[in-house]
Formats: sequence, C-alpha cells, structure tokens
Amino acid sequence: MDNFKLETDADGIAVITFDAPGKSMNTLTAKALGEIETVIGQVKGNAAISGVVFASGKPSGFCAGADLDEMIASFTTGDDEAALKALYDRVSAFNRVFRGIETCGKPVAVALEGLALGGGFELALACHYRVAADNPKFQVGLPESKVGLIPGGGGTQRLPRLIGAMAAAPLLLEGKTLRAQEALSLKVVHEVVSPGEGIKACKAWIKGGGEAVAPWDKKDFKIPGGPVYSAQGIQVFIMGNAMVRKSTYCNYPAQLNIMKAVYEGLQVDIDAALRIESRYFANTCRTPQATAMIRTLFQSMQALGKGAARPKGAATTNVKKAAVIGAGMMGGGIAHAQALAGIETVLLDQTQEAADKGKAHVADLLTKAASRGRLAPDNAQAALALVTASSDYGLIKGSDLVIEAVFENREVKATATKRAEAELSADAVFGSNTSTLPITGLAEASKRPENFIGIHFFSPVDRMGLVEIIKGAKTRDQTIAMAVDYVLKIKKTPIVVNDSRGFYTSRCFSTYLSEGLEMLAEGIAPAIIDNVGRATGMPRGPLEMADDVALDLVQKITVQAKADLGEAYQDRPTDALIETMVVTRGRLGRKNGKGFYDYPESGGEKSLWPGVGGIVQAIVTEAEPDLVEHLRTRLLYRQAVEAARCFDEGVVTDPRDADVGAILGWGFAPWSGGPMSLIDGVGVAAFVATCDTLAKQYGDRFDPPAGLRAMAAKGQGYYGPAPSKTAVA
Repeated sequence: MDNFKLETDADGIAVITFDAPGKSMNTLTAKALGEIETVIGQVKGNAAISGVVFASGKPSGFCAGADLDEMIASFTTGDDEAALKALYDRVSAFNRVFRGIETCGKPVAVALEGLALGGGFELALACHYRVAADNPKFQVGLPESKVGLIPGGGGTQRLPRLIGAMAAAPLLLEGKTLRAQEALSLKVVHEVVSPGEGIKACKAWIKGGGEAVAPWDKKDFKIPGGPVYSAQGIQVFIMGNAMVRKSTYCNYPAQLNIMKAVYEGLQVDIDAALRIESRYFANTCRTPQATAMIRTLFQSMQALGKGAARPKGAATTNVKKAAVIGAGMMGGGIAHAQALAGIETVLLDQTQEAADKGKAHVADLLTKAASRGRLAPDNAQAALALVTASSDYGLIKGSDLVIEAVFENREVKATATKRAEAELSADAVFGSNTSTLPITGLAEASKRPENFIGIHFFSPVDRMGLVEIIKGAKTRDQTIAMAVDYVLKIKKTPIVVNDSRGFYTSRCFSTYLSEGLEMLAEGIAPAIIDNVGRATGMPRGPLEMADDVALDLVQKITVQAKADLGEAYQDRPTDALIETMVVTRGRLGRKNGKGFYDYPESGGEKSLWPGVGGIVQAIVTEAEPDLVEHLRTRLLYRQAVEAARCFDEGVVTDPRDADVGAILGWGFAPWSGGPMSLIDGVGVAAFVATCDTLAKQYGDRFDPPAGLRAMAAKGQGYYGPAPSKTAVA
C-alpha cells in the first residue's frame, strides 16, 4: 500500500498509519479509499487482531478530506443521467468504505493529533472511539458547505445521530470547526489527551473492552434530541428551515440540501440514510453554484496561495525585517500579521505614545488568540517580542520592506515615503497601503519608483484574508515578486492588479454603494434597498455598508476625484446627497453614531434614521417580487460590469484574481463564485443583453465594455467557451 502502513503490536492491536507519499497533508483519493477497504478486509479476517487504531504519519494532522482536484472533473463532465449516476457511484464508494470500518466486527479508534476536516472527519466519525490531542493544531469539522457542497461521506447522517440535529447544524450548515475541548463538550470526541498520547489512549480503550458497534447500529438507539416527528424534532426543522432561508436567501443549494438530507435520513436506518446523502451530494455537485464556488474558493484560492500571481522567473525573496509606518488599527493589524509570521517588525508613528498604542493593539490580538486556544501562550509572547514601537525613523534601517499605512492623503504619504527611503537599502521595497490613490502618482515622491508598489490590506487585517498588490507604471517584476512572497509569508492571499483609480477592489466595491445611493435618490425606501442588498448575497445592504466605510470618506474620495479629474469628472445625483449628509447634517456613518442609520451609544441594535425622508422622499415603499428581482439584478450587475471594465482596461488580467479578490475583498455574493463567474454563469450574451436594457433605463454606468461584447459574439466566457447550461443569477 502507498498511503497506509499496518503494524500489529504484542496485544494484537493493529495501528493503521495514514501517510500519503509526497504530500504535506493526507487527502482521501480513490487509491487511498481502495487501500482502506483492503486493509479493513485484512483486519476483519484476522482473528489475531483484537482492535484497530487509525493514526497519521503527518505532523500537520490526520486528513484534510477528499481530494477535490481528483473529483472536480466528475462534477462537470456531461449533463445526462449517466453522468449523474457516475457521480452518485463515486460518492457511494466513500460510504461503502466508511461503513465497512464501523461494521468490521473489531473495535476501531482514531488518534486525532491535528486537523481532520471534511472526509477526514467523516472517516473519524465512522470509528467507534475518537481521541483528540489538546494542541492549537487540532480542529475537526465539515467545511463542504463553504465551497457549495454537502458532506458526502456520512457527515449529514452520523453527526446528527451522534450529537443531535440542533447541535450538528452549525457544523453542517456553516462549516464551523471545533477545537479539542469544544469537541469533547459536544461529545464529538470521547477523550482529550496531551499531544503525542493519542495512540496510547486508543490502545487503552481497546484493551479496556472497547465496543465494536456504532451507537446507531444498536437496537435501543435513540436520536439525541428526539426523532424528527417529536415535539422537539419538529421545532428543530421548522426553525432550522426558517433560519437557513433567512441567512442564505435561498442562494445556496448546499444548505437546503443539507437540511433535506438530515431530515429524510434521520427517519430511516443508517444504510438507507447514507444512500439519501449520496443522492443529495450528487445533485448538489451539479448546481452552477457548486461549480463556481469550487473553482473560485478552492481551485483559484489554492493556485493564488501557491504564488500564481507571481512574475515568472523572478528571484525568491524572504522578508525578515519590515517596518510599518502608521500605528492605527490598520498599521497595528499589519504588524500583528507580520509578527505571527516571524518577521521582525518596527511599528512607527509620529509620537511614542501613538506607536505604543499600536503595539497594544497587537498585544490584544495575540492575547485573544491565545485565550481561544488558537495560539500557544509562549508563541504569542514570542510574536509580541518581535514588534518594536517607536517614533524614530532611523529604526527602519535594515528593513527589507516598508509598509506605509498613514492617512489617505498624498502629501502625508509623500512625506512618509521620503523619510523612509532615506534609511532604506537600494534593493528594499516600499509599499503603500492605499485603498484608492493611484500608485503611479504616489510613486512620484519616491527616488526609486521601480521599487515602489501598492500593498492594499483590508480591515480588520486579522480577519481579512486578501491583500491587493498594485503595480505602478514603473514597478519592476522583482518588486512584485517580493510583495507576493511577503503576502504569502504572512498567510494571506495575494492578487496582483495594475494601477487605476480605486484599483480593482475599491473601484468595484464603490459601485455597490453608489448603486444603492442611486436607488435612494430615485425615491426607493432605504429598508427596501438594504434588504434587497442582503438578499443578493452581499454581507450587508449598500446603505449600511456606506455607514461602515464612513460617509465622510466617501465624500473625501469624491472631492479628491473632482480635483484630480477636473472637467472630466461627471457629477452624479448622489454627490449632493452625500454632501448633505456629511456637511449639512454632520452624519458621518457608524464612526460618529449617525449615518443612514442611528447607532445607540449603549451598543444596541442600529435603526434606520427617520430623517433620511427629509433629504430624499421615499416614493417606492412596497416591493413586489418583480421589483425585488429588478433591484437585485441592478446591484449585482453594476458590480459585475465594473469588474468587466477592469478586465477590459487591463487593471485585472486574470479572472481568478478578479473572482477571489471580489469575494475576499468586499464580500461579493460568494454563491456566484465572483463577478466573472457570475457573467459566465448567466451567459455572456445574456448578461450583455440585460446590461443594455439597464443602460437604456439608468445610463451608461451599465454599458458593457467592448471586450465583453466581443466575447458574447464569439460565445466565449472568462473561463473558456460558454457552457451548455446556464445558471440563474
């Protein structure tokens, strides 16, 4: 066997070690599944073997799940019933193998020293006893719903039978993962031991008379929380369905199919239940949402995480020391990310007090991570020790990289650039964390524009996984390579774009806010606008998101754009609206508790500001389904057509950058796979036709670019030829 090693000790306990060759993490390939079936067959037929322990030969963990790369082709090959049947047969193999583990007649335990996700966790659930190692690396969960799939190896059936449907719901529907103590409290694992003691604990359980029967195979088995048709069970599914629809707006087939699989499966025996799950898995795989989400959130994310955006041939770099200028929330967040990655960090601000405040923010983030079991206390202290807070620019000397995170003002940034470059070596890189100001213009303050680049972080840095790298007119490839290497080192996902006002992410994101403001200026009630915004799959409505960004920032960006573009700038009705909100009414957004919403000082629920009606009278106060669909299309297509323009203009050159950047950067409807996937999914020709209709109604902001029209005429999409089936946005 290639993936497993079988060793039997003097007590007749067989230890099956999972150690896939040439991989840093174990995954369940078709070959690995076949080997599990073979080795369990050997164990079952050997009377000398008293029990089995599954373990991992990888320090990173037990198993990351099914090998999606191997399975993806079967998700999209063919549109007929034969293709669907082939997919069903493929996933049924998982359940056949895992069912073989729990019915082999020997007690089977598993030692989980690190992570066990997806199919890896499902394999563990098929074992009779689970032991967890109490270390920060440990996590178990079923993240399939995050990429548009449902668990296909028994997860929707064993987990609810183990802990009840209500307790299982967050793991199944949200992809929530559990740490060791959480897993123990939920009874997902039976025992928590010190790292390295897992196999020993498993053997002790077997020698102590471990039972070789799964709970659901016993005659007296009762579902925790009661069966489906009980008072509690009915409430779980009534409330569960309502909550799924409230949170997903039915944009995600996976969540609905998970609910169906659990509901139907809990009413039959485990073998019939596994067949039900396999059918729902196969059907979910065939949805456009699954295709788009797997491509963007798995394939493209993996590629970018391995440096796909890196210029070919550029030398590999390793940032060991980096300075951050500006110790606010953003600068402190960047310093925190660097310190976690082992980078010596100098955190600078105008005063020592301000710099110390930034380091205190780093300390707070590290303390929280340690208290939640995500970081060992010693590692937290070591990371904090790497951060030096100061007002002395001389400490920049020896830095490989400087990240400027000061106020969004050209003059302030220019001063920071000049002071930093006075201390830098000739090959060091200067990165500006700007969200809107063109990099080529900012680089004019630099003596070495070829070493100047945009490195745009998103707030809050500790939770946002994207970094947008912006190439200026004179930025050289080696500078881009260093920026990509740096972003990968701090464990974030880099996309590389070319210079433009607002670059890619800010430029496209702003269209979501502006379209919402356009609707408000037209007289559509604010509640309708934001409710429809959330229904598109965006994290929040455009008006509440404008409050979060800060209305005065929106106004300042407009003022700066007017100054830069002069007569070329075209006034919009929304400019006067924002001017009134900020200048006349002093409503700056969430930051001062007053925007389109009122924010109670006590921290209670926000509510729409009644005074909006005094600025713009609401004409449309009721929304019929046709209007909701129309507004939904406007909000989504306005962002997507701007992304298409960015592609047409060469701001973004890879659809993977565009889609990943949209979802990670501003939360563009994840169910769509991103704006380029949305366009491909509805069909480029259909998208162009709808945009033309919208342009006639609302103006040229919906006008498709020439390149998109050419793609429509040729039957092409961003990811290749137009598919034979189209999705419905």
